[in-house]
Amino acid sequence: MAASMKKRKLSDLSVDDFMAHGFDEDSEEDVGTKPEGTKKGKKKQKQKKTDSPQVVKKVDITTAKDTAPDIKKKGKEAKHKMQMSRLQEVDPEFYQFLQKEDKNLLEFEESDSDDSAEIDDEEDEDEEDDSEEDILSGDESESEDADGNEEEIDLEESDSDEEELHKPEGRLEVMSDEDEDDEEEAEDQQRRQKGKLVTMAMVQKWRKALRDQPSLPILHEVIRAFRAAVQQTSSDEGEEDTKYRVEGSQVFNAVVGVCIKDVAPALLHLFGVKSWSKGKKTVMPSSHKKWNKMKLDIKTYLSDVIKLSQVLSEASVVSTLLRHVLQLVHYYICFPKLCRVLLKRLISLWSEGEESVQVIAFFCVYRITKLTQAKFLEWILKQMYLAYVKNTKFTSPNSLPGINFMQRSLTELFALDLHTTYQHGFIYIRQLAIHLRNAIMMKKKENYQSVYNWQYVHCLYLWCRVLSTLYPSDILQPLIYPLVQVIIGTIKLVPTARFYPLRFHCVRALTLLSDSTNTFVPVLPFILQVFEQTDFNKKHSKTSVKPLNFAVMLKLSNAQLQEQAFRDGVIDQLYELLMSYFNTQSHTVGFPELVLTSILQMKDFMKKCKVANYTRQIKQILDKVQETCKFITDRRSTVNFSLTDKQAIENWERQTKQQGTPLSKFHDNWRKLRDRELMHEIAGKDRISDTDLPTIKRRPVATDEDREEFKGLFESDSESDQEHVTMLEKKPAGHHGDDDDDIDEDDSEDIDGEENDDDSEDEMLESPEIQGKGSPTAKGIEEKNGKRDDRKAVSDAVKRRSQKYQQESSSDGEGEDIVEDFEFSSDED
Repeated sequence: MAASMKKRKLSDLSVDDFMAHGFDEDSEEDVGTKPEGTKKGKKKQKQKKTDSPQVVKKVDITTAKDTAPDIKKKGKEAKHKMQMSRLQEVDPEFYQFLQKEDKNLLEFEESDSDDSAEIDDEEDEDEEDDSEEDILSGDESESEDADGNEEEIDLEESDSDEEELHKPEGRLEVMSDEDEDDEEEAEDQQRRQKGKLVTMAMVQKWRKALRDQPSLPILHEVIRAFRAAVQQTSSDEGEEDTKYRVEGSQVFNAVVGVCIKDVAPALLHLFGVKSWSKGKKTVMPSSHKKWNKMKLDIKTYLSDVIKLSQVLSEASVVSTLLRHVLQLVHYYICFPKLCRVLLKRLISLWSEGEESVQVIAFFCVYRITKLTQAKFLEWILKQMYLAYVKNTKFTSPNSLPGINFMQRSLTELFALDLHTTYQHGFIYIRQLAIHLRNAIMMKKKENYQSVYNWQYVHCLYLWCRVLSTLYPSDILQPLIYPLVQVIIGTIKLVPTARFYPLRFHCVRALTLLSDSTNTFVPVLPFILQVFEQTDFNKKHSKTSVKPLNFAVMLKLSNAQLQEQAFRDGVIDQLYELLMSYFNTQSHTVGFPELVLTSILQMKDFMKKCKVANYTRQIKQILDKVQETCKFITDRRSTVNFSLTDKQAIENWERQTKQQGTPLSKFHDNWRKLRDRELMHEIAGKDRISDTDLPTIKRRPVATDEDREEFKGLFESDSESDQEHVTMLEKKPAGHHGDDDDDIDEDDSEDIDGEENDDDSEDEMLESPEIQGKGSPTAKGIEEKNGKRDDRKAVSDAVKRRSQKYQQESSSDGEGEDIVEDFEFSSDED
């Protein structure tokens, strides 16, 4: 009954009465039962004020829908206006907030679509239940009745809202990727069309102004145009310069050309200086009084130059741009962040670019390092060493010159500060030693590969070159011993024939280090060990297509070990390594004692080896070594100082080296030929052979006496080939052999017995039976007899010549029978 009474009371209320009580109380029960002055009512009023304005609005909308169905008939607009007017009285602060932030909500008109209102109603209904549960949580019985009423109303509202939902006309279209690309292209095109178009006339005007009378406004315009040109080459959508627009390759090249040629001289003119470097003293642009005015434009231009260098790929264009960067080095130093970015790009070009680009990039790095040695030296050395290691992973005839250039140029940077060089050298040589120790201890394939690779070998060679070039240095002297031990350990890790190329590389590094630092390193055992491990008399099982280039090899395959080119290449390498090492020690006092074991081992090799080409090369070295030993011994016999006098020994060795030894003179001539051969090999040309070409032994030319003897046999000068070869007719069927060279031992007996064959033939011709059955004519018989006479004459002449040549060849030790080179067939065909 109570619920029905409450319901009737709500229905009897007018809109004004309901709006007067709806915002002051929490539930429908409070409208008729509880006064405003009670404690409970006061607490609920405070709770109303602390609640959000949205909740108040939603509760107001819901109660209006429940208690006044006639409001729907008046339309959404009237209801909304009434709610907003009531809201102004109840919560003026929230109303002012809406006026400032959302005026459209207050200025609601009929033109607004009903769809949005219906969607808002649905959202309000969803949030309405939550707000009511919070407000009516104080009284359980009252809240249950209110919830029941709300559920009934919600069901009615949901049915009506479903009928009023908006339904789109037709099918909705989804945007495809092509449409997105088209939109992006359109936006990009629209972006690029912004700004003033740069023309050739403008570029010519700027060029003339920069050359004749440069000024800061002109320089500013040129830098803005250059920025626009650089943005055309990049795809970044970052900062956009809208003042100028560069289109076309001709205008682009003109703008870049003006900047590269004329900006640097214009900057010097504006600062009023001829050069920033005055002898040994260098002045920075940041110390000039005009720096603050030009700082921003210069920074913009320098950053654009770096961006352009990252985009260009043509070697000639990059070289031209780097020459311009070389002129701007002093300006880059004034901006440390830009300078670091530039150095990263220069180091990348130094390690990966072509030859001309590498050289100019190194000049730029070197100049920056010289000027900012305290700031960037350690960082530059680290970055360049890592770039060197990264780009030495693979080695080929084409990349080898670039690797050698990186070694030499990096050595120049290490020479700037020996203390910093010692720190880096100690760390990186220790890393190499750690890799070697792990390979020795673990004995796994992965650990072996961490040592037997190109990066490891090139790092060893780099530090050998650094210590050799910077000698003498008390600071770097302690690094020689650990480096030598690491290289020797690398050779001994896997001492097999398959890794002979790596052994040869390590021996070269040790030879370089020993020669440059005047340090004795036992290199000979690692060279002579190859003579013992390799069988040079063994016949090859596979043919060689081309010679092996040990300069770009670390290991050999099993197939290559079976080729003849393997032994040829090993002998060549041994010849070169022995010649180089002996040359470094040929001027020393103890050279005869040093090479004693080597002489014995080379002699033993010459006795065992049966290949003449191999023994010839080793014998050549042996002769020069023995000659040098005799030379040193003779010079030592004339000295009068003691072996304990180190200074006198050093002076004697220096004098001997300047004078030259037989081995050193021979080595210098051989080195020139060898370098030429290596240049051809690196260029990919055919290998040049310095050995003598094989000669063909020809028989003596016929003398006038011989021609007189055979004159009667060649009276006819017929052009027929058959008349010139009458002596070389076909052999009979029973004759052995088909070739003229395959002569039997009884050929001389056959020639002697031809006279008896002629007699039997005459008897057959005189037989009447044969003559009656078609015997040859008298003319034919005469021709036969003439041929037999000629044959006898030739046989006699050949015998005489054979005896003559045998007598001449007996003195030379060649008892070859010349008769075997001639063969005569019978006429019985």
